[in-house]
Amino acid sequence: MSGTRAIASILLLLALGFLAALPAQAQERLQLVATTGMIADVLGELGGDQVEVQGLMGSGTDPHLYRQTRNDVTAMTRADAVFWNGLYLEAQLEDFLARLAQRKSVFTLGESVPVEARLADEEYTDQYDPHVWMDPGRWRHVVLAIRDALVELVPVHKAAFTERADAYLSELDALNAYAHEVLATLPEGNRVLITAHDAFGYFGDAYDVEVLGIQGFSTDSEAGLARIETMVDVLVERDIGAIFIETSVSDRNIRALVEGAAARGHEVRIAGELFSDAMGERGTYEGTWLGMLDHNVTLIARSLGGEVPEGGRLGRLAAKGEDE
Repeated sequence: MSGTRAIASILLLLALGFLAALPAQAQERLQLVATTGMIADVLGELGGDQVEVQGLMGSGTDPHLYRQTRNDVTAMTRADAVFWNGLYLEAQLEDFLARLAQRKSVFTLGESVPVEARLADEEYTDQYDPHVWMDPGRWRHVVLAIRDALVELVPVHKAAFTERADAYLSELDALNAYAHEVLATLPEGNRVLITAHDAFGYFGDAYDVEVLGIQGFSTDSEAGLARIETMVDVLVERDIGAIFIETSVSDRNIRALVEGAAARGHEVRIAGELFSDAMGERGTYEGTWLGMLDHNVTLIARSLGGEVPEGGRLGRLAAKGEDE
């Protein structure tokens, strides 16, 4: 064997030995499954080339009602780790995920938000509002929990995960500052947000906006006629002129409000679609958590009389007209 070939053989053996000494996940991309699009998005941003993320719920999907498919079960069973929101958001998946957690790493991210920072359910005092992604301040806890989980799974990439998390949190803070700035321009009498269900409680708490939902935290119930009538009373008595539908919830109850108000001589317009329990289409700006919240903030501020840039914080929002 020539000297050159001998050196090449030695280098190859050293490289193979180094790879053998690494954890299995460090040698190839970590296979992760996330229930919601919001969690999948952050996992992909922080994990970078070190991870491959499969999100179970796409745009327009209601996580409160979602049931796992056979393919979902296979994906979660084979994954290196599974990430879910918890706090009773993915109610139909809870039993399966509890069993799965006995066999592999399952991270419940909503629980990273301190108890004192959670909003309690008025009807069920032992439960909390699961929609923590609606407030960047609370979502920050989730981002840090994802960073720590990735480091736990693959410690060798700690520096990369930490660097990406820091960059992401900078964008989160900039979006939060933008939201405070534009929502502060809302006229005092217009600071009321009416949607299909109580997904915007944290949003309202963060930005001093009163939030009224036809349904409660979960969509797994029907709004009664009495609730619809009560909401129509609010629209008429407080002269509210704009309400919103949600991309992942039927617009039936919202349109009932419009018709009920019209029957009493009060005109209410549907100002547009908000992203509540799901993001926009994959591959679009609105299909990211940052874009989703930018869209919501910008649409709400514009529709309720605030001053806001046409394309949102970065000028990247797609133009969407109001639903007439």
